[in-house]
Amino acid sequence: MTVAAALRDALGDIVDVAEESLEAARADRSGHSSPGRPLAVVHAETVAHVQQTMRIATASRTPVVVRGAGTGLAGAANAGPGEIVLSTLRMNRVLEVRADDLFAVVEPGILNAELNGLLAEQGLWWPPDPASRDISTVGGNIATGAGGLLCAKYGVVRDAVLAIDIVLADGRLLHLGHRSVKGVTGLDLTSLVIGSEGTLGVVVGATLKLRRIVEGEICTITALFPTVRAAASGSAAITASGTQPAIMELIDATSLAAVHALLKLSVPAAGASQLTIQTDGPAARAEADHIAAVLRDSGGEVTLTYDREEGERLLAIRRSIHAALAALGTTLIEDVSVPRSALPAMFDEIARIEKQYGLTIPTVAHAGDGNLHPNFIFAGAEVPDHVWEAADDLFRAAIRLGGTLTGEHGIGMLKSRWLATELGDDQWELQRQIKGVFDPLGILNPGKVFSVA
Repeated sequence: MTVAAALRDALGDIVDVAEESLEAARADRSGHSSPGRPLAVVHAETVAHVQQTMRIATASRTPVVVRGAGTGLAGAANAGPGEIVLSTLRMNRVLEVRADDLFAVVEPGILNAELNGLLAEQGLWWPPDPASRDISTVGGNIATGAGGLLCAKYGVVRDAVLAIDIVLADGRLLHLGHRSVKGVTGLDLTSLVIGSEGTLGVVVGATLKLRRIVEGEICTITALFPTVRAAASGSAAITASGTQPAIMELIDATSLAAVHALLKLSVPAAGASQLTIQTDGPAARAEADHIAAVLRDSGGEVTLTYDREEGERLLAIRRSIHAALAALGTTLIEDVSVPRSALPAMFDEIARIEKQYGLTIPTVAHAGDGNLHPNFIFAGAEVPDHVWEAADDLFRAAIRLGGTLTGEHGIGMLKSRWLATELGDDQWELQRQIKGVFDPLGILNPGKVFSVA
């Protein structure tokens, strides 16, 4: 009996072998695809479905790729020939909300925006705020260790998860973590799983740390600067001032021009780059006034509004970046982080790389935490060699500045070749050994993260 037949015999109609479904599972939003189609997609609806799938996979030594909405940007959920796709997208329920203890128990397939829409009815929210919040799942956020626009003030996914339910490669179900605010019993396996990109097990549930919706105003500031370096210096000045905005986003000149064209806004001045900042809470107005003064002193042309709706219109410019850049050509969306004080130097490195390799690299940044998204624009479907060479230069520059290969997108298949450069050989080998404890047969997401190819 084939593996697909064994899955169908055990699980019935949730096993999907339609050509369209198999083809879709080859790629995520990174623009990269596996070399061929997987053998089946299992649309798991219960924990038992996940466990049965993993038992069959272990018995047959068949690789498994866990997949949510497929919105990742590192190729971590791309499935290829001979692999089972285990989709958790149909596992999308909110199982419990405890407003008194500020936590919710959810399944992995629920979308960020959908979850926060439900929580808002009780005056609650889950802070992680990726730009893809309308289309990305909580399980995917956990798999990649996602961040977003609000993380400088409210933290990333790792700061907002109390516990995880995970199915191991052999089908065993473990509950990691706790419901209490504090808990240091044993090793912190919950944090280990966050950001593990499907290489350690299948996340089937999560206990999320909630916040009450912030009371008070939301104020929005935009500041135009003549160069991206000047904008980066402006953001560093805000950080140095001790003020902590909820959102601080930097848009370079190429990105700003592209999004203005997409949204049919007036053409910005040549070379102009923009900071978009929001403050919230009871002190929002005073903080916004202080930030505006800092930006003016830094040479910025400042616009400040206390109107929430007008602020959201200004922030929509940042949220439209990906669509705007897609209109310029094929885009390799990258993700590096540096210390916030190193942002100006990192933009200098990007300018150097653009000139050296003859490329345009539009870049946006979560300036509040030093996370940059350089976008390599090129023609055609395959990434040219000189683009990979430029990316290599960029990754090494970030590491030289005290930064990291990825702040929120993950390693996946696209960055595995650089992982040992950042970790060092000893740590890279130790992490591979830890994966082997969770997945001794190596069937979970092979060829991703710790690939030796």
